[in-house]
Amino acid sequence: MEKAAAGDLLKELGTTLERARSIFEALSVEPAKPAGEVEASQRVEDLEGEITANERDREELTARLVEAEHQLGRLMNLYVATFQLHATLDPTEVQATIAEIAVDLLGAERFVLLLRSEGTNECEVALSRGLDQDPSGLYGREKYLGGDPLVDAALEDGVLRMGPDEFSDAIAAVPLRVQDAIVGVLVVLKLFDHKTILRAEDRDLLDLLAAHAASALFAARVYSNTDRKLRTLESLVQLVRST
Repeated sequence: MEKAAAGDLLKELGTTLERARSIFEALSVEPAKPAGEVEASQRVEDLEGEITANERDREELTARLVEAEHQLGRLMNLYVATFQLHATLDPTEVQATIAEIAVDLLGAERFVLLLRSEGTNECEVALSRGLDQDPSGLYGREKYLGGDPLVDAALEDGVLRMGPDEFSDAIAAVPLRVQDAIVGVLVVLKLFDHKTILRAEDRDLLDLLAAHAASALFAARVYSNTDRKLRTLESLVQLVRST
């Protein structure tokens, strides 16, 4: 009798444990979401995807706008530089304009403009800036006598040279060329600290200098010589008339 009661008790306890296990397993399973909640969750995910895509588009458009503004600024600088170079026929003013372009647009802290003397291959130091800190000593006189391979090569063949290299400390040697005549060279020796290198857009400006500065200098030189000869002739005519 007692054994039967104990068996029944054990059986009832097993049944209770089985029911408890079933309840525990049911509680452990995440309840299914209602259909409306599933749709709302999917909509939220879709909106988040659209927001992310729109953000990427906005960043791309912003980058393109910045680049377009940069290109516009570069073109304006090139236009202003070209206009200034041809705005005068005074050789001194043309040389001063070249210096302004070198400083303001190229960011040159130390540079020298060499111009060939008429009828010779010698170059005079037409203008310079910061040469008191130039360790080479090649440009400290009134004339450049050669010695920098980068500069000598640019004067020889009229091809723009970029440096520095193991033979030259010059950052750029910009030949000033009118057709086959090389009238001089702009030598960039050091940039300002905030500008570490010459960029791709600077190359465009250097090419402009190589062409327009040369033609402006050539025109100013021809005008100056013609004007001087004309004044001399006028003085001679006045002298003849007064005798």
